[in-house]
Parts: sequence; structure tokens; C-alpha cells
Amino acid sequence: MRLLPMFSSPLTAALVAVFFFFLAVLLQRRGLPSSSFLRPSSDPMAARTFILWLHGLGDSGPANEPIRTFFSAPEFKLSKWSFPSAPHSSVSCNYGAVMPSWFDIYEIPVTSESPKNESDVLKAVQNVDNGVNPENIFVCGFSQGGALTLASVLLYPRTLGGGAVFSGWVSLNSSIIERISPEAKKTPILWSHGMADRTVLFEAGQAGPPFLEQVGMSCEFKAYPNVGHSITTEELLHLQSWIKARLKSSS
Repeated sequence: MRLLPMFSSPLTAALVAVFFFFLAVLLQRRGLPSSSFLRPSSDPMAARTFILWLHGLGDSGPANEPIRTFFSAPEFKLSKWSFPSAPHSSVSCNYGAVMPSWFDIYEIPVTSESPKNESDVLKAVQNVDNGVNPENIFVCGFSQGGALTLASVLLYPRTLGGGAVFSGWVSLNSSIIERISPEAKKTPILWSHGMADRTVLFEAGQAGPPFLEQVGMSCEFKAYPNVGHSITTEELLHLQSWIKARLKSSS
């Protein structure tokens, strides 16, 4: 997988819009009207979570659906999942080859000094649907999807259950901090990164917690020795525990 934190028009509108679209629209398609989703229930087995998973460059949503099998705890029995696929577009770092991509990629590896372009992201965020109750909604993403996850969580105007970044990077400049809402700053972040990652360098992941500290957000950073640009079973099992803890604290 090849990726870089440079958003380009017109793909960026699809980038962040995917997040809001699947919160506001797919909930209804799956029989979960936004007006009633995640209302308190006396049934402890009732679905309390909606998990949106954003894949990496060149991947697809369906290919990532087996991830849900790692969430075997009773709390996830009736959880709703969404695995959207990125649109097909030309990717610069792959010599213009057309493939699933949330936004264009110019070079690899991604470092802590890689350039950022957030103007189109901010334009897309202006169209956010504030009608969805975000409690116990978790946004997760790997690699390019991890960068999208972080940007979406920061720019969403309300508090989400949590955001989980796997092998991602900070795609926004520090100037964005003043535009992050007080509610968004309450969303907890889990950041997992392999120390042997040669696509999104470990240093790019390490830059995440200091950035979030400036924002005033809580971030749990997990480093995985000898792990490259991939997701391990250990990471997914920890994600399950992390989400369960958030559910307990919000119930």
C-alpha cells in the first residue's frame, strides 16, 4: 500500500463526505433511523455501537469485513458495521494507475514532515449533518483510511464514541486546532503503529499524540515492535477491549 497526506480536489469531497454519509444515510439503510439510533435500552444485548471501517489505498470495503469476526464479546453481538469502498481514481505515486483511493498520493514513505493540504477537507466539513446522535459511534481506519479517520473525527462538530487510527498520520496542519469544536475534542483516540512500518514511517505515527495533546484530546498510543505496514490480531483484540471500555464509561 502506498500513501501520502496530500488531499486533492475533487476526491477530497468524497474523502470526508464518506464519513458523514455513512453516519447519516447508511444507518437508515440498515434500519437504524438517525433519530432513534443508540437510544438508551433496557436490553443489555441491544445494539449500542456503530463501527465504520475505512480501508487503505488499493483495498476495498468487502475485503475488510472479516475484521468483525475478531469482535466476539457479547457487547458486539448486535453491533452495526459499515465497510465502504473508496472510489477508483488515478494515484500519482503509482504512476497514475487507477485504483481505490480516498485521495491522491504523491510519494512514499510518509514521514512526520510530509506536506499537508487541508482546504478541500474544510470545504467538505461545512456540509456535516448534525442530526445524527454520535454516542457510541466508532470510526476506525488503516493507513490512508487512518488519516481519513483522524481528519473526520477532528472536524466532526460533535463528540463520537472514539476514533481508532492504525498506521495512519496527521493530515491537518496545526492551524486547524482553533477550528476544532469543544465537543470534538472530547472524542478519545486510539493510535496503533508498527515500529517496522516502512510505508507510513513510525515517526509519522509518533507525531500523532503531540498533535492531539495540542488539541487537548485524549490519545492512547500503542507501538508494536517488528510489525510493518499491517494490522495484527493483537491490535484488533486491543481495539475490541478499548471500545468495550468506552461503552462502559458511557452507559
